[in-house]
Amino acid sequence: MWSYWVYAVALVVVGFTHWIYRWRNPKCNGKLPPGSMGFPLIGETIKFLKTSKTLDIPPFMKERLEKYGPLFKTSLAGRPVVVSSDPDFSYYLLLQEGKLVERWYLDSFAKLLRQDVTSICSVQYIHKYLRNLILSYFGPERLKGDLMPALENDIRRSLKDWSKLPSVEAKSVISTMIFDFTARRLYGYEAENSPVKNLAQSFTNFLEGLMKFPLNVPGTSFHKCKKNQKRIIKLIAGVLEERRRSPRKQKEDLLDQVVEDMKKETFLTDDFAIYMMFGLLLASFETISSTLALAIKFLTDNPSVVERLTEEHEAILKNRGNANSGLSWEEYKSMTYTHHVIKESLRLASVAPGILRRSLTDIQVDGYTIPKGWAILVVPAAVQLNPTTYEDPLAFNPSRWENMGELAMAKNFIAFGGGSRSCTGAEFSKVLMAVVLHVLVTKYRWTKVKGGEKIRRPVLAFKDGFHVQVTEKL
Repeated sequence: MWSYWVYAVALVVVGFTHWIYRWRNPKCNGKLPPGSMGFPLIGETIKFLKTSKTLDIPPFMKERLEKYGPLFKTSLAGRPVVVSSDPDFSYYLLLQEGKLVERWYLDSFAKLLRQDVTSICSVQYIHKYLRNLILSYFGPERLKGDLMPALENDIRRSLKDWSKLPSVEAKSVISTMIFDFTARRLYGYEAENSPVKNLAQSFTNFLEGLMKFPLNVPGTSFHKCKKNQKRIIKLIAGVLEERRRSPRKQKEDLLDQVVEDMKKETFLTDDFAIYMMFGLLLASFETISSTLALAIKFLTDNPSVVERLTEEHEAILKNRGNANSGLSWEEYKSMTYTHHVIKESLRLASVAPGILRRSLTDIQVDGYTIPKGWAILVVPAAVQLNPTTYEDPLAFNPSRWENMGELAMAKNFIAFGGGSRSCTGAEFSKVLMAVVLHVLVTKYRWTKVKGGEKIRRPVLAFKDGFHVQVTEKL
């Protein structure tokens, strides 16, 4: 009897050892990139999510890039991943959407953003529908019409409110301002009438939980993240149900258009519409608010940049025929130095921890093979903070963009992604930042009160916030 137990234990040990070996040495029809798969199941997820105290490339990435080069393998949240910091390969990869790769999410994202719904978006027809829908409400033509004036009015009103307070936490008030504006355009949201109070903060909390280890146990950040999501989904579902029950003749917001399109588009189910709205709300404010707060921090530390920025915007006011008119599209396009400030802020912010794709076939690169079905993570921070491309990459230097060629920018600046799936709201985001800077430098002064220590966890944040006092110019 004892010998049977010895035999059984031996089988378990051999099986476990083989499983460990297979985990660390995945099958591949070629040579895998160098790297480590970490521990079984969790891989190197905990190290990946570790907070970094600087704006530099996160230590997880930097250590492996120095050890393995611009392409390495790892495992995150139980999935095999190849990480790329090579500008040429990353640029090529983002152009291969629907050919060599498809958009994809790790399991923690998939569970919360409905992988079954988002995977539908890889269908070209539906992607085209979504892109056209967003452009029709937030694109250049809408910006040239009523959107930019409305945006400027909201920004002026918000800055006026900030100036009445002893101090404000920059990231928080900017998030609320942007969220309130975009949510109103998406589904008629009014903060004072919402059954869910401080909805912008709920989205921020959701995103922070999303960046934690995906362990759905009461008390964990991921569990709280799911609870936050349920509250928001319930709210959106209620608004959708009300609109479908009593549709409005005039399409006042994006949801009105979606309700109308649901009558003829079979893919527009209730579930799809709800999670689509959730995703648009999530994408519409969090990354840009972080970048804007960082830009204000950089401006606070660089008075010479503020001076040059102010000169550009004062010249716009001086050359304007009607002193009381708002910003025009032509004035926005003429803001050369402002655009440099925005690009430099986006470059240093590198808000997205990575751009994920999944290989549709085996991909050959530099003698290595990325197997079919593996995730590929393009890391904006590694591309945009590359010292080979950007001299003194951690320095805030808007003037560096004066001599940056278009091709070099396309390969080395991926703040809005790249290829056919680049961010549809990119122009809206840049207009928003430009208008905030215009109102801020022409009408207000600001001083740091406290905080401002920048960290990544792994998204950009301020350790203890960044508090400023905003005052009107006399």
